[in-house]
Amino acid sequence: MNLSNLSPAPGSTHSANFRVGRGHGSGNGKTAGKGHKGQKARSGSPRIGFEGGQMPLYRRLPKRGFTNRNTKEIVSINVEELNRFEDGAVVTVEALLEAGIINHVGDGVKVLGNGELTKKLDVKVNKFSASAIEKIQALGGTAEVI
Repeated sequence: MNLSNLSPAPGSTHSANFRVGRGHGSGNGKTAGKGHKGQKARSGSPRIGFEGGQMPLYRRLPKRGFTNRNTKEIVSINVEELNRFEDGAVVTVEALLEAGIINHVGDGVKVLGNGELTKKLDVKVNKFSASAIEKIQALGGTAEVI
């Protein structure tokens, strides 16, 4: 059993369109599920993260780092992983996904030069390192940027 396999017990969850405040026979009348009095029973209850006037956690912690909006997520693979393909095959981004070499494309795929290549392949991806192009072309294959 994993955390990803857990699900609520049958009948333990309620629908989102539950009608509250429609009489005590419904089981959720009178106070409409808000209990008796108190701050959270009133309209305009405090926002999420409000700690009763105490400095909230998200303001107590120091600000760290920076997230660049223009970064690209390039998925990199090594030349040796291309040996899974047959000799003379055309290797595209879709073929890499089908073979399970990459899980997702992101903003592109780059082939790096680590390892040895033993097959002649026509590789068509977004980027190549210089050593990867050398190794692919040394065996008579082509490295095409798409």
